[in-house]
Amino acid sequence: MTSGPHLACEFDDNAILQDVVGPQNQNLLRLEQRLGVALNLHGNVVSISGPEEQSLKAQTALMALYKRATAGQAVESGDVDAAARLSADTADNEDLTIRTRKKHVSPRTPGQAAYLRALNDHELVFALGPAGTGKTYLAVAKAVAMKIAGHVDRIVLSRPAVEAGERLGFLPGDLREKVDPYLRPLYDALFEMMPGDQVARNLESGDIEVAPLAFMRGRTLSNAFVILDEAQNTTPVQMKMFLTRLGERSRMVVTGDLSQVDLPVGAKSGLEDALNVLKGVKGVARMAFTSADVVRHDLVTRIVEAYDAHGSTAPRPAR
Repeated sequence: MTSGPHLACEFDDNAILQDVVGPQNQNLLRLEQRLGVALNLHGNVVSISGPEEQSLKAQTALMALYKRATAGQAVESGDVDAAARLSADTADNEDLTIRTRKKHVSPRTPGQAAYLRALNDHELVFALGPAGTGKTYLAVAKAVAMKIAGHVDRIVLSRPAVEAGERLGFLPGDLREKVDPYLRPLYDALFEMMPGDQVARNLESGDIEVAPLAFMRGRTLSNAFVILDEAQNTTPVQMKMFLTRLGERSRMVVTGDLSQVDLPVGAKSGLEDALNVLKGVKGVARMAFTSADVVRHDLVTRIVEAYDAHGSTAPRPAR
């Protein structure tokens, strides 16, 4: 890499560089728009023009994308956006990639990078924020990677079936048919990380368990990676019950969005209660995502920002 009046990034493999810049240099154009710089490709060199701070960010982003392409990973528009966001992260050289059977998952925002560090360093992590920020997706990826590496023996994924009031007997079908609609997002995340036949075998053997929150009572979950999703819809009693299931050599992640509580009007969220009770407790980490961490369609980010600017969601109807 050389420097002069403008920064210049020189790359060893021109074929890999073509994967980085994309068809008709689309990825370079996207990076220009995100960082406010001018990028020009000359053979195996990308020259960078613009304000010094932004040019340094572009340099960091290009090197990160080249590293990704060198590892055989695709470089798509979302990856370019992620590199632009992470270019200002002082710890961007740290390898936080989660490696599973089907894919490698890397943080796409500084918030996601901080979340992965918290998952590495703490036994209990609360992850708060809007949809599309990767709260559950990254937690499931981390759980699968830890099981593959032998750090845990099993994965337990849970959600409160709040629409059914946990009274599943009133729903049609057998037990699995009753609870699957509430747990489908957790299954979807699993199938992103593992081949379908492996998911099926692990579910059959009990090495992976996907169950409603009511099924956690009276258990101790040892040597496990345990995730409670949609935790804003727990009551304080349910949350205490769940948190006290944590056993030896286990990790626990609790995800939720306090702006999307579906409990009856006036009922206190167990997630909000736990955050107050456990403030300052050793071994507990809290991650708060914002609209800046939304990594779905650009429109989702704008929708979240619009609701944030409005100040609140629509009032919940009485039940």
